[in-house]
Amino acid sequence: MQCTTTTSYVAPLPCCPTPTSLHFHLHRSHLRIVKSTCFSSSQHQTHSKNICSLTLHPTSNCNRNGKEQKNSQSNNNKGFPDPALDRFQCSLDTNTNATQSSETEETGDTETGNQRGLLSNMWWTDLRAALGQRINVEGIVSSASVFVKDRHLALPHVVVPDIRHIDWGELQARGFKGVVFDKDNTITVPYSLTLWGPLGPSIERCKSVFGNDIAVFSNSAGLVEYDHDGSKARALEKAIGIKVIRHRVKKPAGTSEEIEKHFGCKSSQLIMVGDRPFTDIVYGNRNGFLTVLTKPLSPAEEPFIVRQVRKLETSLMSYWFKRGLKPISNNLLPDPMQCIKDPPRQ
Repeated sequence: MQCTTTTSYVAPLPCCPTPTSLHFHLHRSHLRIVKSTCFSSSQHQTHSKNICSLTLHPTSNCNRNGKEQKNSQSNNNKGFPDPALDRFQCSLDTNTNATQSSETEETGDTETGNQRGLLSNMWWTDLRAALGQRINVEGIVSSASVFVKDRHLALPHVVVPDIRHIDWGELQARGFKGVVFDKDNTITVPYSLTLWGPLGPSIERCKSVFGNDIAVFSNSAGLVEYDHDGSKARALEKAIGIKVIRHRVKKPAGTSEEIEKHFGCKSSQLIMVGDRPFTDIVYGNRNGFLTVLTKPLSPAEEPFIVRQVRKLETSLMSYWFKRGLKPISNNLLPDPMQCIKDPPRQ
């Protein structure tokens, strides 16, 4: 067996303990560590073993009593720097506590972060829904197309102040099988989930004529993008007793597939009632409904941008009517005036 000795020099570590299992010498303010390594060789293999190991022997904690101080002085006389060991032990305790505290804080921060993320997502969903109901991107794109080449799609078959002026019995006699209402400013005030009071008798008359073949098709309640859990739709159904059709595409875009599936008939046998020419009326005409335009119930409660867009839509519609433009014909009701009646007495 052959033994080789290697010597390395490191800078002094004032706060680190000196392991008692090492041989050390002080030379010119440097700590000289002697590490011995033994090699043994055989015919087929070579083994190496490091007989030098670093072992920490804590001698005391930060709160030493008199006896420990005496032992520390005795050890110092033997060449063991116990104060350094003490400082190192204090450092270990402090770091351990700091690590535990940090882990606790990180766990708390993670939980708080998750809660903040959830609240942030809820806040963003509500904000997006509010903005989406005020700014209808699909409606803007469709309006541009209608203005350029399909102006007749924005012209309703029937124009009335509100649904109290509609003769539901006459429409049913003409062969219509169901009625589809818009919600905001058609049967409720903006963003409300209850029926506008004065319309109650007319809604009841409509129910008596068409039975369960009545529904709401809205860009707020029932639209998956803004009513993803259906809570608004359920609240409205409970309040007015009319089914709210769930759908994914905002009017005037989209087809009448969901509506036809609900009623079990073609859209040409249905009536679309709404308050927006470039939204409800364009959607209805594009898909073959009989379209009825009502005046808004409470325009003062609408956002400013919606009021301005409504004014523009109404002005264009009036201008096109005056220029002699006609709405697309409906086979079941050649003369729209036949379904209009006098308003009820207040």
